[in-house]
Formats: sequence, C-alpha cells, structure tokens
Amino acid sequence: MRAVVAAAFVAFVLSLLVTPVAARALRALKAGQPIRDLGTVTHTEKRGMPTMGGLIFIAATLIAYAAGHLVLAGMPDRAARPAGITVTGVVLLGLLVWCGAVGFLDDWIKVRKRDPRGLSKRGKLIGQISAGVVLGWVALGFPRTINGHALTVGSEYLSLVRDIGWLKIGTALSIAVFVFVIMSMSNAVNLADGLDGLATGATALVLLAYSLIGFWQYRHWCPEYPASRAGDYCYTTRDPLEIALIAAAAAGALLGFLWWNTSPGRIIMGDTGALGLGGLLGGMAIATKTVLLTPILGALFVIIMMSVVLQIISLRGFGRRIFLISPLHHHFEKKGWSEVNIVVRFWIVAAIGVLAALGIFYYDFSQAYR
Repeated sequence: MRAVVAAAFVAFVLSLLVTPVAARALRALKAGQPIRDLGTVTHTEKRGMPTMGGLIFIAATLIAYAAGHLVLAGMPDRAARPAGITVTGVVLLGLLVWCGAVGFLDDWIKVRKRDPRGLSKRGKLIGQISAGVVLGWVALGFPRTINGHALTVGSEYLSLVRDIGWLKIGTALSIAVFVFVIMSMSNAVNLADGLDGLATGATALVLLAYSLIGFWQYRHWCPEYPASRAGDYCYTTRDPLEIALIAAAAAGALLGFLWWNTSPGRIIMGDTGALGLGGLLGGMAIATKTVLLTPILGALFVIIMMSVVLQIISLRGFGRRIFLISPLHHHFEKKGWSEVNIVVRFWIVAAIGVLAALGIFYYDFSQAYR
C-alpha cells in the first residue's frame, strides 16, 4: 500500500508543479490548439490555448512508477510484489506511451498546419491497431509461472469481474478483443475531451477505481490455483500490485494536472493525453480481467461515444439530428448550460458509473462468504 500511495503522491506533486511551467513554455512556442468552431463563445476563447498537456502527466506517471518501485525494493519479499518492471508494466505503460505518441503526432500536425483536423483517421486507426496487436500479443505471451500455473496479462476468456470459464475465445479472437477495447476506450476519452477538466476528472475517477480493484486483487491473490479453479474468493490476475501502482500514479498525475486544466483552463491535454489515457484504461480492463465491467465503470465515456454514434446513424439514415450537436456535452452547451455546470454534472454521472461497477465487483466477491 505504501508504494501505491507514494506513486500517487509523486505523480500529483510533479504534475502540479510542472504543468504551469510547461503551459508557459508551450505558449511561448506557439503550440496553441486550433479549435473547431462550434458557434459558442467559450470555444472561441479557447483558441490558441497551449495543447499537448498530456506529455506532462504521461511523464509524471512514468517517474512515479519508478518511485513506487523504489519503495517496493525496501519491502519484505512477497510473491505478489513485482521485482523490477514486469510484463504488466510493459503492457500498461506501453499503451499509455504508444497511444499518447499517436495523439502527439495528431497534435503536432494541428499546431504546425493550424488545422483542427490533424492526423488523418486512417493514421490514427493504424496507430491504435498496431498498439493493440503488438501489446495484445505481449499480454497473451510471456507468462509468469507460479506453482506450475502460467499467469498472463491478457486472457483467452472474456471477463466480467474475473475470467468467465465457459467463454473461452482463443488467442486470435482475444487479440482482436484487446484491439477493440483499446480503440474504443482511446476514442471515447478523446471524444470526452471537449470542456475544461471534463475528461481529466472523469478519467481520474476511473483510474482510482482500477487502483482499488488492483489492490483488492493483490490482497486476495491465489496464483497457486489455475484460473478455472480459483473460486469466487480470490483472483489469479497477474501482478495485481503493479496494476494498482500504475493506476494510482496516473490518477495522481491527472489530479495535479486538473488543478490547471479546470475552468478556466490554462492548458489542454490534447490528443496526446486523451488517446494515451484511453489506451491505459483499455489496458486496465484487460489486466484486471474486467472487460465486460468496463462499460459500467466508464459509463460517462460510453454515453458520450454513443451520442456520436446515434447522431451519425440518425443523420445518415433519416436525415435528422437527435442532438443539437455531438458529442453530448456540446449539445448541452448549445442549450445554454454553462461549462462548469456541464462538467460537474458529467463528473457526477462518471462517479455513479464507478460506484455501480465497484458495487458489482464487491458483490461478486461477497457471495463466496454467504
């Protein structure tokens, strides 16, 4: 627990102190975000705000991860304690950095060309798919063997709060699911990043939940049993403490960034941050074996993404709009809601989804003791 708290604290302090300095530097470099005109005064005023803020909390997360491992190095040995960087760390941090790099390229093109379109849809798609395929292969390979049982980051089973024994889908389909989850979450977080602090605060809530889930799995870890025989009272997740540490570090970094990103924001996370965070959330779903729980845990992101999907279907199929504009938060802007009002209410929706998912997770565990 000390390592998890230390990682969160280091990430928070770094992000809090570095963000204003980085904002001034990016402004001096004229790395301002070209804003798509939505017909609202708010977004007109945001034009030119420093972007690529995701670089700050991605770097803070990596440094905090290292700090957390320094704390772990001084703790008594335990089977569940990761010794150095693990395959789980490679997958989760790899997704954060790889998807963040795709977003950085998008932001860089926007800034250089002063064009809000940035990287082409095909370019983003290639970047996301390549991250999913490569890191999905890593997640399913390189097992950690404990007491004769091989533990991998990914799984050939679909999962809700643990692997579902009768839903085995095989290696190829598991990698396809991995890619789908990464693409869905990275695009969903990106769509939510439209108002000051909205995506930052909502993602921090989800990451805090993943940190709790990871630590709970660490405290009830039973690698001595195969996954199919572990039972409802314990978990066979690989490197659960590593999951908790990374999630806490990323959440701490986001909370430090939120201090400067909340309305009126001084810096935007950009696609660098949004795609990186979405990739990390998708990786957390795979690593904690909560894939089917993720739509509840990230309910706000699902709602925002579905508002775009439904709007497209309605426009192309029936020539009519369901919303004044999509994503959903811009619809409420058009209806006259203030930016702060929308963000706070959407945070509440995100918190409800997180609490509901944690309730389902704990309910499953509690049934073993009835």
